[in-house]
Amino acid sequence: MDFHSDNAAGVHPAVLEAVARAAGPHPRGYDADDWSARLDGAFSDLFGTPVRAFAVPSGTAANALGLAACVPPFGGVWCHAEAHIEVDEAGAVGFYTGGGSLMLVPAPHGKLTTAVLDEAAARRRGDVHQVQPAALSLTQATEAGTVYAPDEVAALAGWAKARGLTVHMDGARFANAVARLGCHPADISWKAGVDILSFGCIKNGGMSAEALLLFRPELAETIPVRRKRAGLMPSKGRFAAAQLLVMIEGGVWLENARAANAGAAAIAAAVPDRLLWPAEANELFLRLTADERETLRAAGFGFYDWELAGPDAARFVVRWDQDMAAIRALAAAIARL
Repeated sequence: MDFHSDNAAGVHPAVLEAVARAAGPHPRGYDADDWSARLDGAFSDLFGTPVRAFAVPSGTAANALGLAACVPPFGGVWCHAEAHIEVDEAGAVGFYTGGGSLMLVPAPHGKLTTAVLDEAAARRRGDVHQVQPAALSLTQATEAGTVYAPDEVAALAGWAKARGLTVHMDGARFANAVARLGCHPADISWKAGVDILSFGCIKNGGMSAEALLLFRPELAETIPVRRKRAGLMPSKGRFAAAQLLVMIEGGVWLENARAANAGAAAIAAAVPDRLLWPAEANELFLRLTADERETLRAAGFGFYDWELAGPDAARFVVRWDQDMAAIRALAAAIARL
């Protein structure tokens, strides 16, 4: 009955089978194998536009390498104050950009708006003495479990493009956002103005591979050497590529996200008065006192206290493979408090 994180989710059987099929000897290593050669085409088909796709071992790697392709050492990245690249990636963006800075903007429900970005930009002098903005990073779904609709992404990307900024999207839970919106993946990515996407798979049934996607080919030019130099290029790339291919070509990515979202929605529906903000993907943030949290833990439920949202906040994450009995038990336990 653990609801700490979707990183604890199991590996989907189709992914394990794909890795097993790639297990035999292959005459070429790194990206020269048949599986890796299919990545660009498979992701291009999924998004309906030419895509350069690179397998990497983590979302942190995808975010940092993607931003390194467009942010110079003296550059900055506008992002939400609670973005994963700020709170949970140990300064990786600064490390891989050679000194780039994060420009933090607080906003309700984990979502940036053009209004809060205007306010933040207005507080800057913009002269040579300050970090020079180079990119805007959005998180989809957000760290608050909310989702940007296509028009919201387009408005934010338009704000960035008007200022000459590249638009990056941290899509660790991109699948959950697509499942929630019922839209085509293009509608909240390149069609809305996103240039770089970290396409998450590990939280969603993958094993050890995420995808860094670039919708502008010129941004991909330095990625191969950046990835190699950073030690993030697998020598047996076929195993990473095989995971990604089976996830997207078989529809596993969306099926799993729908399952996780449905579980979170069931809990939210049982305890609506405790929601700190809308539960639109597979994360819930609930108002629970310290005694109530202790009662739930004593009953066997695992979850995080979430101090970022206040002293009476707790985070619950539903995994794609979460047992429905555990979901019902949690909903009932909270409702009894």
